[in-house]
Amino acid sequence: MPSEPNPEINHVLEFPGGYTRSTGPVIGRFLTELRAGRIVGVRTAGRRVLVPPLEYDPATGEPVTDEFVEVGPAGTVHEWTWVEEPRKNHPLDRPFAWALIRLDGADTALVHAVDAPAKAMRTGLRVWPRWRHERVGSITDLECFVPEVSTIVANVRTEYTVTPGAALARYLDALTREVFLAGRCPTCESVYVPYRLSCPQCGSLIEEELEVGPSGVVTTFAINNLPDPRAPQVPFVSAYILLDGADTPIIALLGSVPAGEVTVGMRVRAVFEGGTVKWFAPEREA
Repeated sequence: MPSEPNPEINHVLEFPGGYTRSTGPVIGRFLTELRAGRIVGVRTAGRRVLVPPLEYDPATGEPVTDEFVEVGPAGTVHEWTWVEEPRKNHPLDRPFAWALIRLDGADTALVHAVDAPAKAMRTGLRVWPRWRHERVGSITDLECFVPEVSTIVANVRTEYTVTPGAALARYLDALTREVFLAGRCPTCESVYVPYRLSCPQCGSLIEEELEVGPSGVVTTFAINNLPDPRAPQVPFVSAYILLDGADTPIIALLGSVPAGEVTVGMRVRAVFEGGTVKWFAPEREA
């Protein structure tokens, strides 16, 4: 009778304390420079710089020269792939990218991790190394690469005092009574709001005052994604609003409506607070 096949036997080869091997003069120099916080490549007979360095030119098989060249530390991402769920032995414990990074001054690319949001990753991204605080002479002395700084948040606040002229003072005083004060040109009959003393089109003196609004229509608008202390939320909408009875629009914030629901032609009404216009809201909700 044929014999039964032997069950599969798995063998585990383990080196307690790690496997010690020599690095050689090329890789040894590379790792020593990493320990010092520098990245070097080696120059080939054809004048190319290999990073990481090799003992032989992969294109020709010839031995490399003994000329080491410091490269980087910055580089450019040429290819990348995203790791959504890092494994136990990965360099980072959060989503990251493996990337081929060509350091400045090198002719070949180095594979390493990039710590950046997925939306920031792209071919051509400029990156810089993040070094470990304690280095031992290993590729892991380079903890990872990070995008170079391209934007900063500057906390800017400017305070100034405005002294209104005669026309603007009358307009602001009317707002405290929840009234929009406009002026009608006697020549071209255009109605301007805010109220002004002369017509910007024909130069005629404006003496007739009248009330317009407080309702109107949105003529154009912009969705803003940067926070503003006066805005109801982010994103918020600033709009040009043509008040009923006026020929020129005013700019104001819109509230009580999601940014995605604002449309040109929407009817809105002023919401007053503290003696001025807080914002405009859809007329049905004002």
